[in-house]
Amino acid sequence: MVDDMLLWDQDRANYIRGQLSDGVGREIGINGHGSNSTGTYSQNNAMLSKGNWGTPGRGRRTLGTSYSNGCSSSQQCQYTVTYGDGTATTGTYVTDRVTLGPNIVVPNFRFGCSHAVRGFFSDQTAGTLALGGGRQSLLAQMARTFGNAFSYCVPSPSASGFLSMGGPTVATSFFGRTPLIQNPRNPTFYLVRLQAITVARISLNVPPVVFSAGSVMDSSMIITRLPPTAYRALRSAFRSAMSMYPMTAPRPDLDTCYDFLRFPTVRVPQISLVFDGGAVVQLDRASVMLDGCLAFAANPSDCTVGFIGNVQQQTYEVLYDVGGRSVGFRGGAC
Repeated sequence: MVDDMLLWDQDRANYIRGQLSDGVGREIGINGHGSNSTGTYSQNNAMLSKGNWGTPGRGRRTLGTSYSNGCSSSQQCQYTVTYGDGTATTGTYVTDRVTLGPNIVVPNFRFGCSHAVRGFFSDQTAGTLALGGGRQSLLAQMARTFGNAFSYCVPSPSASGFLSMGGPTVATSFFGRTPLIQNPRNPTFYLVRLQAITVARISLNVPPVVFSAGSVMDSSMIITRLPPTAYRALRSAFRSAMSMYPMTAPRPDLDTCYDFLRFPTVRVPQISLVFDGGAVVQLDRASVMLDGCLAFAANPSDCTVGFIGNVQQQTYEVLYDVGGRSVGFRGGAC
């Protein structure tokens, strides 16, 4: 199960990098420079071409030739959306008034009513909530009502998380902040820049320029993906601190794995992510390791856009202050 998730994670990373490409195989990061390598679904690209459609989820049909993009003479509009994991949905694109409470009404709200899908969609969810920077996202359409910000907390397995529209659940003074950067080629994605990484409170010998391509903040990405130079330094320091435990076979994308069966307690060194502007995310054991492995991987190159995954975001309230151009972190929130 974990291996399948990690393979899905690889595909998602490649898809997002493709979305951030300049169209000739080079990736555009924060500084606009490219790398020869190949990011969350793009709300700006909501109208996409059809592909080869497979088995649908329960109660929905596979996509067929009767579905296409655009509007008919009868003013009925169709949409097709492809997501980062290869799943897709198509149906009718509509406008309606959304009532969220006695005094909260959003007119002319645009959304899709799905008729058919490609890939797996859970029967336990009612739909997909778009919170990216594209014009058709829920955030963009409700910015005048709630404000151009949202926050969430990814919980540990035994806890509950939350989503808050319009801003954080507590005063913003409780948050460490880092600048939010959006790529002009695809503003859907929210990027931040790391400055340093510490292991057992010792900063790795990695110059800040190594992180200059930036990292996508992605609640669906599982593990954090770093420039190879930074990852090698992190792996070396982590393995040194964990030398008393026997290593075991690697997993897809995870090359530092351990066998803890003979150990009633395991001591894992604290890892902290230090962001531009001084925000620090201190990771506990559950945010450092995944199924006995170091939950970090290397990007294809130092010039490739990285990712901050949801394993490392656990228990932090992550605030996306899009209007204020910053991302905030508050520990112990869920």
